[in-house]
Amino acid sequence: MTKPVTIRMGGYGPPTTSFSRALKLVGDTLQAQFGDRVDIKYVWNIMDFGYRAEEILWLVEDGVLSLGYQSSSYLTDRVPELGFVDLPFLFATREQARGAIDGALGAYLRERIEARVNYRILGWFENGFRHISNRLRTVRVPADLKAMRIRVLPSEVQAKTFALLGAVPVRCDLTEAIAGIKAGTLDAQENPFANTVTYGVHKFHRFHTVTNHFYISRPIFLNGRQFEAWPADLQTAMQETVKKAVAFQRDLAIEEDREARAAIEAVGCEITELSADEHARFRAAVAPLLGEARHTYEAKLFAMI
Repeated sequence: MTKPVTIRMGGYGPPTTSFSRALKLVGDTLQAQFGDRVDIKYVWNIMDFGYRAEEILWLVEDGVLSLGYQSSSYLTDRVPELGFVDLPFLFATREQARGAIDGALGAYLRERIEARVNYRILGWFENGFRHISNRLRTVRVPADLKAMRIRVLPSEVQAKTFALLGAVPVRCDLTEAIAGIKAGTLDAQENPFANTVTYGVHKFHRFHTVTNHFYISRPIFLNGRQFEAWPADLQTAMQETVKKAVAFQRDLAIEEDREARAAIEAVGCEITELSADEHARFRAAVAPLLGEARHTYEAKLFAMI
């Protein structure tokens, strides 16, 4: 009997998240289609085994895991073009962002990633719009962030964004961020509401502000050499199944956002909605970075959004 193809899928959240549930959909679908031709295994949260969240990148690239996901910002040092989608206030709506990442922009970024890293990019999960939370005070305008130590993803663009807003950006992995938030050495963080609740940040941060400053996607990447060694029908099935899983995850993400917002309010936290004028002040503060980006990134990228 032919040895089954082992497919190890992993992430960095509990099995209840939209990302984990989407991976389970992929595994269940492939198992139903291929039976004993495949051996599906899951590692829901690599942090439970002592890894940093960012280490999922090498775990997949080196083939320890077959497939994983990670916020695109974690790859910007190796794939500088990904810094483009880290720009603040790049997308006005969820529909605009999804259209761009599923269209020409996503295809361009996929090509750039695959040219530099041993990945096959199969699709893009939605991490969504991000908001600011902190332990110190209500934030309504950039001046309210003055001198706050805020955790940002490992992206130079994101660090520059919060420096322009008056905060003190601290680039660090999720594991370090969680420890810093609990210890109080980090004053603030930025995340979608769902992430804020998943990692328990709302237990330490009373103040939350709906800023929608970044929209982040999480590429779904598969070890390139493993993928190429698979039979053609399994390759095709994986690609088609991931497309369904992306749609599934994005639908779940909308519900997760509503549930997380309710959970934040349920523990007595304050959620601040910005007025149009207040939101405009944030955009104005980061305008120099957007102007600089016109010289850093190809003009065609701006046309793609």
